[in-house]
Amino acid sequence: MPELRQNMATKQWVIISTERARRPEEFVDWSQKPAHESLPAYDPACPFCVGNEEGPEMETLRLPQDGQPWQVRVVKNKFPALDQAGDRVREFDGVHRAISGVGYHEVVIETPQHNATPALLTDEAMAQTLLAFQMRSVVMSLDDRIEHVIFFKNHGVRAGTSLIHPHSQIIGLPVVPYDVRMRDEEARRYFDDTGGCVYCAMLQDELHEVRRVIAENDDFVAFVPYAALSPFHVWILPREHHSSFLMVSPISIHRLASLTLDVLRRLYYGLNDPDYNIVLRTSPVKAWYADYLHWYLSLIPRVSQSAGFELGSGMYINTALPEASAAFLRKMRNS
Repeated sequence: MPELRQNMATKQWVIISTERARRPEEFVDWSQKPAHESLPAYDPACPFCVGNEEGPEMETLRLPQDGQPWQVRVVKNKFPALDQAGDRVREFDGVHRAISGVGYHEVVIETPQHNATPALLTDEAMAQTLLAFQMRSVVMSLDDRIEHVIFFKNHGVRAGTSLIHPHSQIIGLPVVPYDVRMRDEEARRYFDDTGGCVYCAMLQDELHEVRRVIAENDDFVAFVPYAALSPFHVWILPREHHSSFLMVSPISIHRLASLTLDVLRRLYYGLNDPDYNIVLRTSPVKAWYADYLHWYLSLIPRVSQSAGFELGSGMYINTALPEASAAFLRKMRNS
């Protein structure tokens, strides 16, 4: 019989469809090789390749900063969702509500190599990308117009990518999105009821049960949540409680990079480099020290599709048992 499970942090329900459940290996498409294998190391038409850099007015950061050839660059998005210039102006007229579209929209170019794929990058390269996230987020957060900063990566067409060269994006928003606010309110409610962090409680439960844990290190734990919304959905949670990624130490950033690559390589070798999204969920700008919040990284492989039921109900149907997804990734080689 199918089972409904609820994520205690988000209060989202998911249907674990046991009768329609597929074995983990059935989600693998072996008909095509990973896209990067047929790409050149340099593409003269790619705006992210070395030698094709835009003018200095577009670049906001490059790493390393010692004059050596760049390994990671952050540039303004050529077609930004928000405009960095201007004031944040609110308008209210009956049921009409609007805010001027000010904010930041930047692209993190993760490597000079056009044909690189994130799963096969070095730990240092991944750490540099995470460090760029942190450094640019600090700058955006000091802007009084910005309420929340979103970090995300789209890998593959099904995940929404439009340029092949490995890159991520950072958006500084003039509002806290409704979905983020609702998650934060649920975490506050749990804290008010129990005096504890719901994410810490979930982490301790996963460590106790073990069945859904994929990998771990001194600072982080990667697991498939009990109420995973989709097959192979992974959370990477820091063991240390803190609301904001902006406060993470350089040592922890390297350990996060290492564990993130561990999981990505398991996906790469086990699921043939599937399309996926990565979202780094951190506290709103004005809630850096909120006791009830806990930052984490979410990794969502796009091996299934949402349809009318999901749109109509806000619930998801997961056709893979979270325990089976975790077991598959746990035994998968990561190198």
